[in-house]
Amino acid sequence: MLRTLLHPSTLTALIAVLLMLLMACFPAPVLESSLKGLSIWWEVLFPALFPFFVLSELMLGLGIVHFAGKLLDPFMRPVFRIPGSGGFVLAMGYLSGYPVGARLTSQLWDQRLINKVEGERLVAITTSSDPIFLIGAVSVGFFHQAAIAPVLAAAHYGGSLLIGLLMRFHGREESTSDARSTSKARPQRGLSAALKAMHVARQLDGRPFSVLIKEAIQSGLKLMIVVGGLVVLFSVMMELLRQATLLNLLEQALGLVFQTFGGSPTSATAIVNGLFEVTLGAKSAAETGAPLVHQTALAAWVLSWAGLSVHAQIASLLSHTGMRYRPFLIARFLHGLLAAALVYILWGWLGPA
Repeated sequence: MLRTLLHPSTLTALIAVLLMLLMACFPAPVLESSLKGLSIWWEVLFPALFPFFVLSELMLGLGIVHFAGKLLDPFMRPVFRIPGSGGFVLAMGYLSGYPVGARLTSQLWDQRLINKVEGERLVAITTSSDPIFLIGAVSVGFFHQAAIAPVLAAAHYGGSLLIGLLMRFHGREESTSDARSTSKARPQRGLSAALKAMHVARQLDGRPFSVLIKEAIQSGLKLMIVVGGLVVLFSVMMELLRQATLLNLLEQALGLVFQTFGGSPTSATAIVNGLFEVTLGAKSAAETGAPLVHQTALAAWVLSWAGLSVHAQIASLLSHTGMRYRPFLIARFLHGLLAAALVYILWGWLGPA
């Protein structure tokens, strides 16, 4: 009986029933939180992510990713043990933020440019905040301190690169035996090889540009609907847990832990909010009342952990690839710790005077 109750499918069903009961008990907060999540999706995420989704699809169809992959292969493979096409994903992921890196990783897997283990490494490195959100929304909008942007960016992106170096040791035995691995043959390198790879990829795709752009838009819209649905769902779940006082109890418990070790109990609110959602967590970090260096470290943790809402988006994008969630979860946990530690290490050099 106990084994049946603890089965993942049974637990999922029980959680779904509990959420339905809570929705029936708190209909007004559910509606308000749904509208809030929808507003975040429409006003922030849709204009920020949709162009990148369409552009990435076009670049794959036109062979530009294959071109970049050939050029970057001498750097990406020895450093991160990822094919050169991962360099394109790394750049796009850093520029456009989560979950673009996971989307591109999924597309590389579909085109057999990476294997499962290489994909797990790549998505662990490229899940990061975009600079506009980190600088504009967090540093200036929430903290009203543009001077913290250099140390926050260095901690966040520096921590991501450190995760990349750690993840190169992930799945070493599996990657050598994976049938999809692209590392068995010694690839040709140089500009001519890159141009040839782009030409071959375009020929293999074969779709006219009009068809390519239409399908890129359709694919981007489908993905944005999934992202929007997950944002609204997590917004509702957080509100229901708060109405049921479960989040408040968790905040109080964490507050006692922080207080025991000499920290600020108000930091618990940022941790709990950031556990679920990036924007709320970063905003809460700026409102803790702790010294600025501690607030910045909390924000770095929130941005690097990325929130369970982003985790769900990543998992949905990779669900058809067979890539495992556990390596990604461990990487996000370590990234959060590394980014917070780097804030303290770099504060004397890059922090506000």
